[in-house]
Amino acid sequence: MTGIVVKAAYATVAEEDGQIFVGFVDARDESYALFRQPKAGGALWFEVNDEDFGAEDAIESASLGPDGLTLILRPTCAGRFGYASSVAIRLKNCEDTEPALTRLRGMGLPGV
Repeated sequence: MTGIVVKAAYATVAEEDGQIFVGFVDARDESYALFRQPKAGGALWFEVNDEDFGAEDAIESASLGPDGLTLILRPTCAGRFGYASSVAIRLKNCEDTEPALTRLRGMGLPGV
């Protein structure tokens, strides 16, 4: 299984132009994981490190554990993520984790 890891230093939650954004950022190497959804609901967009590495409804499942948030990507979306099958967002030293996870739950991310 090929995976991407984001060691988040901080999390952000924002609303702009009718969209909700939840991001997890590694400030040392500028990698990130970003979730986006219209405020009215709808498809969840997910991207890692660049908008080109993202897709709507890309997440097959999610689980929250002691190491952080693990996302299993849909096999049909693998090409959009450099053929990765999973994304691990490490939350051990992440600031503002709880507000971000709460918002993701409200966006309907399964398993959070």
